[in-house]
Amino acid sequence: MSEQRLRIAIQKSGRLSDGSFELLKSCGLTVSRGRDKLYGRVQELPIDVLLLRDDDIPAFVADDACDIGIVGQNVFEEERLSESHEAPAEEVMPLGFARCRLMLAAPKEWSFDGASMLEGKRIATSYPALTRAWFEREKVDAKAVMMKGSVEVAPRLKIADAICDIVSTGATLDANGLKPVANVFDSEAILIRNRNAFSLEKQTVFDALLKRINGVMTSREAKYIMMNAPRSAVPAITEFLPGADAPTVLELAGNREKVAIHAVCRESVFWDTLEELKKLGASAILVLPIEKMMA
Repeated sequence: MSEQRLRIAIQKSGRLSDGSFELLKSCGLTVSRGRDKLYGRVQELPIDVLLLRDDDIPAFVADDACDIGIVGQNVFEEERLSESHEAPAEEVMPLGFARCRLMLAAPKEWSFDGASMLEGKRIATSYPALTRAWFEREKVDAKAVMMKGSVEVAPRLKIADAICDIVSTGATLDANGLKPVANVFDSEAILIRNRNAFSLEKQTVFDALLKRINGVMTSREAKYIMMNAPRSAVPAITEFLPGADAPTVLELAGNREKVAIHAVCRESVFWDTLEELKKLGASAILVLPIEKMMA
């Protein structure tokens, strides 16, 4: 790997990996991978890709083995709270995928009525630092018991009274006689970087990548709306359109009473939005996704 190429760490397999490669693809970047399954190379920009375990990514970035990384916020915060590095990496931005929750879960027979029920209890978790931070916020004297995997079986084996683990659907909890009782931490994929200053070459590449990511993120949240409307309704429709810049108003051929209105809306457009536009006089309303967008 060249020292002048930006190095990005990505999870080698799993939901976070899939989302990371999809993000790069949306940014117009192609990652070529040869026989070495732990290394890839971006064709369009001078970027090298290292494929790692997700819980190794913060350390690789903090220790300058990689310049940037895509990691779960839960993993990053656990590493940060553990203070295992003198110069930890820093969060750049949330990426909006791989969302999950770190939840406290207790046996179904518990009648859970608040954090005070955990006083003196043992809580099995793969995230002891995040769990202890929650104990402190809730002013609970409980013990976090570190487990690397199969956390959900801890109560049945009498290793712990309850657990604190990542939950997506809750099916695993249910199968093990557990129920979620408190939300400890909301997580999603984030972009992180090393705190040290990049060389001029790497900073240029990083800035270019960041512009593309911001463009993808903005386009995901935006919609392009087209409609026809009476001229008299233009002020009311312009005022109502959610998060829109000033719309484009076009003449309609052969109709002096109506115009075409085109607008980029940077907020969610729901059915009730369309119904309200209809009430304001709009017709032939069309809502389109935006693939790419750059300010």
